[in-house]
Amino acid sequence: MNEVINLLTNHRSYREYKDEPVTDEQISQIVKAAMSSANWINGQQVTIIEVQDKERKAKLAELVGNQKYVDEAPVFFVFCLDFYRAKLAAEKQGKEFNLPDSGAEALMIGATDVGIALGTATSAAESMGLGTVPIGGIRRNPQEVIELLELPEYVFPVSGLVLGHPASDPGQKPRLPVAVVHHKESYNKNLKEYIDQFDDTFSNYMLERTNGEKSAEWSGNVAVFYSERYKIFADNVIPALKNQGFNFND
Repeated sequence: MNEVINLLTNHRSYREYKDEPVTDEQISQIVKAAMSSANWINGQQVTIIEVQDKERKAKLAELVGNQKYVDEAPVFFVFCLDFYRAKLAAEKQGKEFNLPDSGAEALMIGATDVGIALGTATSAAESMGLGTVPIGGIRRNPQEVIELLELPEYVFPVSGLVLGHPASDPGQKPRLPVAVVHHKESYNKNLKEYIDQFDDTFSNYMLERTNGEKSAEWSGNVAVFYSERYKIFADNVIPALKNQGFNFND
């Protein structure tokens, strides 16, 4: 395998960071790499808010669910889907700006562009020996995040990204078997056996990682989240999107 494939397949999330700054040059290179990512119609529908101010970072750590590494790491990026610039383009050209009325389609476009840019930024950071962890909890209290970062209409925080020098190696979480993800020609719905096998793999990983203190199946973690814990996101995201100018049917 080449160096790029090795980098990508060795990805892991870091939650402990050294008290060591990330340089402006490193930040610039990461942002430029993210900006070079593929994006819908070359609309470039992503904005990255860099946060290093200690008070603002501490507040964001609270808003995303009291995740302390957001506060402890030197840099926190907030990746936003951004159609504010598209609105300005429409005004300049004298055209109607209808995208926000599409609701789900606007969200699909913006979230896809953010995901691509976030992945690129993550790989760029890892190529420099830095560590990252994405923070979906940025959508836990989106209205407060919008106000804290002074986001204009048609801009919405999709994911955070912690950035810093790793203080320890957490190891790599196991992934589902390739056959579960890579389907050929059509979708293979016969996945239960694979999930059963992966639950054993994941449970053993958790036992080893926690020195026997915790055992959890992958399916159990996913089931609990989507039956209970996701609700705060579901309850808060749509109202905040509407406040930013996106229209959704109730």
